[in-house]
Amino acid sequence: MPPTQAWDAETALRGAGLRVTRQRLAVLEALHERPHASAETLTSVTRDALGSVSVQAVYDVLAACGDHGLVRRIQPAGSPALFETRASDNHHHLVCATCGRVTDVDCVVGAAPCLAPADAHGYTVDQAEVVFWGTCPDCAGRASANGASPEAGAT
Repeated sequence: MPPTQAWDAETALRGAGLRVTRQRLAVLEALHERPHASAETLTSVTRDALGSVSVQAVYDVLAACGDHGLVRRIQPAGSPALFETRASDNHHHLVCATCGRVTDVDCVVGAAPCLAPADAHGYTVDQAEVVFWGTCPDCAGRASANGASPEAGAT
């Protein structure tokens, strides 16, 4: 669910059949406000909200919510695992090779077209992950202002 839409973590948890706890609410609300956040970021934000929470507790919340379709885990190359609450569709991601910023991008053709590979080799495909790499507008602007090509900072 994109962060611009109304979000009610309690309703989402109940709808998924999960118990509503302070930790689950805090982690989901932090994640909804910070799409593509790492567990480290979520732990910090959750600690600010609750006063105390372990890293393991945050991972446990993310795992339970992932198992119930409330959270999606992505891991672009060279990045720690990132999490998002937009988990119910087959969208893709744009990643800036310079700063690591991640942006959602809808499927180009519509509902999950990439789930029909030319040859599935007998697999039943239920998910596809496409990551587009490039340079975000902020990094491209900084590179232009410095007289460098945007790719100069890419690794």
